[in-house]
Amino acid sequence: MLPDEAATLALGARLARAVRPGLSVWLSGDLGAGKTTLARGLLRELGYSGRVKSPTYTLVELYPFSRFNICHFDFYRFVDPDEWQEAGLREYFNDTSLCLVEWPEKGGELLPEPDLRVRLEIFEAGRGVRLLGLTEAGKICVAHLSRP
Repeated sequence: MLPDEAATLALGARLARAVRPGLSVWLSGDLGAGKTTLARGLLRELGYSGRVKSPTYTLVELYPFSRFNICHFDFYRFVDPDEWQEAGLREYFNDTSLCLVEWPEKGGELLPEPDLRVRLEIFEAGRGVRLLGLTEAGKICVAHLSRP
C-alpha cells in the first residue's frame, strides 16, 4: 500500500535502483493513480532535477543521462497507429534506453512486450501497487523491490 505521494515517490526511487537500460516498464492505472509520480521518483533518484510531466500531448519525453536514456511515454491520447510509425517510436525501445510507458493498453500490439508491469490502483487509504516481472530482468526487479 502507498498511503501518500511521498510513498509513491519512494517506490519510484527504489525502482530506479532496480532497473537497467534495455528494460520496458509498463505503468497502468486510472487517471490520478500515480503513474507520473512514480516516474518522477525514479528520475529524481537518478539525479534528474528538472520538471517531470506526463507526456500526454508529445507521446514521449526523453531524459538523457550519461550512460543511457529514459524514454517516458504516455499513450492516453494515442489513437492513430500511423503516428507510431511516423514518429519512429519503436526506435526508442533499445538496449541503451529505459522505457517507462503510461497507458500501454492504448498502444496495443504496437508496443514491445514489457519486462515489468506496474499496476497502480486508487483506494480510500491511498494507492495499491502490483508488480509483475514478465522476463528474467523484470523478475529480478520485482525481487529487488520485494526486499526490505
